[in-house]
Amino acid sequence: MEAHEAHEIGDTIAEGSHSEHAGHEDAGGAFRRVAAVILGVIAMLLAIASLLGEAAMKDTINFNIKASDTYAFYQARNERQTATQLAADQLQAQIASHPDWSAAARASAEKLISDYHATVARYESDPKTGDGKRELLQKARDYEKKRDRAQQEDTNYDYSRALFQIAIVLGSVSIVALSRPLLWLGCGLAGLATLIGLNGYFLLFILPLE
Repeated sequence: MEAHEAHEIGDTIAEGSHSEHAGHEDAGGAFRRVAAVILGVIAMLLAIASLLGEAAMKDTINFNIKASDTYAFYQARNERQTATQLAADQLQAQIASHPDWSAAARASAEKLISDYHATVARYESDPKTGDGKRELLQKARDYEKKRDRAQQEDTNYDYSRALFQIAIVLGSVSIVALSRPLLWLGCGLAGLATLIGLNGYFLLFILPLE
């Protein structure tokens, strides 16, 4: 009788241990499923940040090229303007040093000087074509502003991508170790990465450049 009761007690303990182990496995499986979903979302956000970062980098390069080209055009305009002004001054000096010129020759020279001055003024500012020095300088500065903004955006996206990658690593380790603290830490970093990524779009605050 006592042996039979001892056998029943042993079976009861074994069943309880098996039930506890099964419950632990069920909890671990649920944790892993939740963690996998979270990692999937973080991976999606990482992909978005990567695409935005690549676009910002391309904009930085393109606007930098446009700014350089516009400054080069501005310099060419400045050189032509200087050469034209010198030609006008030289012709004016010739008129002054040749009082014996005929009225027709003097009128022709003065007409040429007037054309030179008009060209000089057009090189200085030409709102119609936008190719005057004043307009070109403004364009170049606008391109520089756009380049600097794109560079700031790219910096934010770089920080965001790095944090997302760290969050994914922590999440992966948490699945293996069944560690909730690691998963929450990864989620916290992913949240910070999301905020920095949003700042890359809105630029509410400036991060130090890399």
